Amino acid sequence: MSQGSAAKSPFEFLAGNPGLDFANTVNSRSTAHPEELLTDYCRLLQWGEEAGVITKKTAERLSAAGQVAPGRAQASLRNAIVLRDAIYDVFSAAAQRQSAPGAQLAVLNQAICDASKHRQIVYDHQQFTWEWICPDGSFDSVLWPVARAAVDLLTSEELTYVRLCAADTCRWLFLDTTKNHRRRWCEMKTCGNRSKAKRYYRRQRAD
Repeated sequence: MSQGSAAKSPFEFLAGNPGLDFANTVNSRSTAHPEELLTDYCRLLQWGEEAGVITKKTAERLSAAGQVAPGRAQASLRNAIVLRDAIYDVFSAAAQRQSAPGAQLAVLNQAICDASKHRQIVYDHQQFTWEWICPDGSFDSVLWPVARAAVDLLTSEELTYVRLCAADTCRWLFLDTTKNHRRRWCEMKTCGNRSKAKRYYRRQRAD
C-alpha cells in the first residue's frame, strides 16, 4: 500500500438503521466459519465513527483511554458483542414473524436502560434536542446511540419492513424502504448477483 492511501473499511452501512448496521458486523454469520469484524476495541470505535454514532474526537479520546486501560476497553468490546448479537437475534425473529427471544430482549432492555442514564434534553438555537452526556468519559458510549436506534425501530411501524438477506451465506438484516417492499438482498451487486449466478449455474448443469 502506498504511503497516504487509506485502507478499505471492513464495514458496510446498507441496512438503513444504525442498530441493524451494528448487527451486521459479522460476515457469513449463518455459515460454519463466520467472520468477526469487531476484532478489538479500536475496530469498535472505527465502526462507531464511520456509522456517525460518535464523533472523530470522541473516538480518538476513547482510543487513547483504551491504551491506558486495556482491560476496560476489552470489557466494553465484550459488552458490544453481546449487545450486537442480541439485536441480531431480536430483529431476526421479528423479520421471520417469530417470538422475540426473552434473554436477548433482556440484554437490549438493559442496554437502553444504561443509555437513558446518559441522555439529557438541551436547549439550543431556540429548540430542544437530545444530547449524550460526556460520551468521551465512558468506554461504552458508542453503544448508547446503537441501543437507542434499535429500540426506536423495534417500537415503530417500520419494524414490519425489517428483512433478512435471502442469501443463505449472508443473512444480514436491512430495512426494506423500496416502494413495493419486495427487496430480498442486503445488496444486489453482491448477494443478489451471486444468487443469480448460482441459479444460472444450476440450470446449466441441469441442461
